[in-house]
Amino acid sequence: MNKKVKNVSYNTTNTYETLNELNSQTKRVWLVFHGIGYLSRFFLKYFADLPKEENYIIAPQAPSKYYLKNEYKHVGASWLTKENTSLETINVFNYIDAVLQNENLPEHCEIIFFGFSQGVSIATRYLAYSKLQCSKLIIYAGGLPNELKKQDFNFLNKDTKVISIIGDKDQYLSPERLSKESEKIHLLFG
Repeated sequence: MNKKVKNVSYNTTNTYETLNELNSQTKRVWLVFHGIGYLSRFFLKYFADLPKEENYIIAPQAPSKYYLKNEYKHVGASWLTKENTSLETINVFNYIDAVLQNENLPEHCEIIFFGFSQGVSIATRYLAYSKLQCSKLIIYAGGLPNELKKQDFNFLNKDTKVISIIGDKDQYLSPERLSKESEKIHLLFG
């Protein structure tokens, strides 16, 4: 048997969701990356209480959709897996680039990156890749990718705030993992 893995490039289309209107009164644009098992349209509800006139939320949609549980009723999505991570990461970056190009963000707006769970890895990887200036990077209940280095974030303005949020009942966060993630945050942003 003579097996080969080959790559092919093709165009694809994906959705993304927005909340509120982007206009001259908008002060902040949020790029929010949902966790595994979410869809962007449901993730937006967590941002609905922000002042509508001042906040415009963009929720990119993870590309790999699948049925949750075995009921074939509810759909979730995943950003990346351990399979072909480098290639898939490039695909995700190209998608987010296209979203931002489509949105044509005004320069007067403050940019906030928000990653939840698996979305933390996408938010931080994309920020390191794009070198997009942001006022805040909010890391909520997710792990930082091991390949990221301090120099990946040297471009950030010294006033950029990095905020890490963790729960005290997170089933995936052992004391050992908390220690490792805290160390990574300090090494990258400390």
